[in-house]
Amino acid sequence: MQNMILPIMLAVPVAGAAVMATRTKQSPWPAQRAGWIAFFISLVPLALWLALLHGFDFSRAQHWQEAFALSWVPQFGLHFTIGVDSISLWMVGLTVVLTPLAILSGLGEIRERAGEFYGWMLLLYFGTIGVFISRDVLLFYLFFEFTLIPMFFIIGAWGGLERRRAATKYFLYTFAGSMLTLVAILYLSYVHFERFGTFSFALQDMYKIGQSLPFGQQVLVFLGLAAGFAVKVPLFPLHTWMPLSQTEAPTPGTVMLLVLKLGVYGLLRFTIPMVPAATVWFAPFVACLCLVGIIYGALIAWVQHDMKRLLVYSSLSHMGFCVLGLFALTMTGLTGGTLYIINYCLASGALFMVLGMVEQRYRTRTMGEVSGIARRLPVLSFFMIFFLLASVGLPGLNSFVSEFLVLVGTFVSGHGSHGGNLGWQFAAPAAVGVILSAIYLLYLAGRLVFGPLVEPATDADTAWDDHATTREALHDATWRELVIMTPLAILVLALGIYPRPVLRSLQPAIAEIRAPAMQSMARQRHLAMRSHANAVAMPVAPVALLTRPAR
Repeated sequence: MQNMILPIMLAVPVAGAAVMATRTKQSPWPAQRAGWIAFFISLVPLALWLALLHGFDFSRAQHWQEAFALSWVPQFGLHFTIGVDSISLWMVGLTVVLTPLAILSGLGEIRERAGEFYGWMLLLYFGTIGVFISRDVLLFYLFFEFTLIPMFFIIGAWGGLERRRAATKYFLYTFAGSMLTLVAILYLSYVHFERFGTFSFALQDMYKIGQSLPFGQQVLVFLGLAAGFAVKVPLFPLHTWMPLSQTEAPTPGTVMLLVLKLGVYGLLRFTIPMVPAATVWFAPFVACLCLVGIIYGALIAWVQHDMKRLLVYSSLSHMGFCVLGLFALTMTGLTGGTLYIINYCLASGALFMVLGMVEQRYRTRTMGEVSGIARRLPVLSFFMIFFLLASVGLPGLNSFVSEFLVLVGTFVSGHGSHGGNLGWQFAAPAAVGVILSAIYLLYLAGRLVFGPLVEPATDADTAWDDHATTREALHDATWRELVIMTPLAILVLALGIYPRPVLRSLQPAIAEIRAPAMQSMARQRHLAMRSHANAVAMPVAPVALLTRPAR
């Protein structure tokens, strides 16, 4: 009970959402005041996270620290158990950095029902933090599902012209996938009940039960877990909700959809260590889907005229790259894939926010209607180019390190003692995806920032900028926008120049997650040496499939 940092971190956004709900429709919150109040409330979890970071014991990075536990529904094995290891620590850190900045970016965009909007943003903040600190699998699932509700309203009420269709599609896709995940979780708990007479959703208990399942049952549990997480990533071909939802969402909502890489976290935290034999067997298939997503997303992004939609399809390509690193099952690949989540969210979240600032001024996202803004908006143009180069993977900026680790980890997968079963056949197409990413992002930079100055027609009634009615009075970056962009630029540069502290802290926890898969691969190799290739072939008969021991 003495470890109260995490419970307070959860309670503050909920209290802030309650504050946002205190005003009625007859006397709503003024937009600016509501935004600033929500912003300062969102800084409290950031301050608590800094205290958490200061007290974290990195010599025990793989162990859960700051543990807090309450008995919730003990007869069904449900406990409110939270804590952080090094992976959760950095995921929460990503959330508490990006969410306040996303809220601050909404001050220039959200004008109507601002109190309700920021209330939903704070509830989404609460749910996202809860996902990353849960040590009980069913508690994780409850937070995982809860994030659907505020995001549904953020997209549906404050999005673009097709906001209702986008919100409905987002909710139905992710909810349907997560139902299969729930079935897999309940099945594991039922197996625990059959063996020990009690239900349990504790993370370590679920690990042990999943790892002890016969191979065929691991396959079924893998499919259930992966279905919900793959939709949330999203992974090709389960990505079709993403282009519409992220494009129609307001800028703060789009940034939060980036932060909500809960699917990638779920694959890392649950799928890989919980059903290791099935993970090893499915790894080449998942890697193929990742490669298709990398190339397909890059090619579709290349032909977009809507700048925001270009960045959305870029997200599909980058997430395929991230998951590829995880399923390489090498230490290098897993570490690079985990770091990729952090680096991608920082760089792309910043890009979406800068693009939102440009859109607020010109009221358009079409590349053909705006170009050469470096002549009119030099500061915004600088940050746009800086974050574009970070997303491209320029050495010295953050994305380069994680992209390099993923490529190397995939290349050595299946060789020697590195583990995994991929190899250069998967690394080569992924490298092509990196080249394509550079092409379409630099194409965006050339069309939007450089070249001759092209601006859409305007007049005093349809001014681009709220503070300007003429082209000459169009404002460059305001101090509020500098407050948003400057810390992100510093983090992008710092993680590019010196990522070692984060990498070293991640490795012990990743090694523990990876260990069951390596043990499974070792058993497979042992069986192969004893009975050649026949021992590793999957049984044909369904009954044999369901009863075959895990390898």
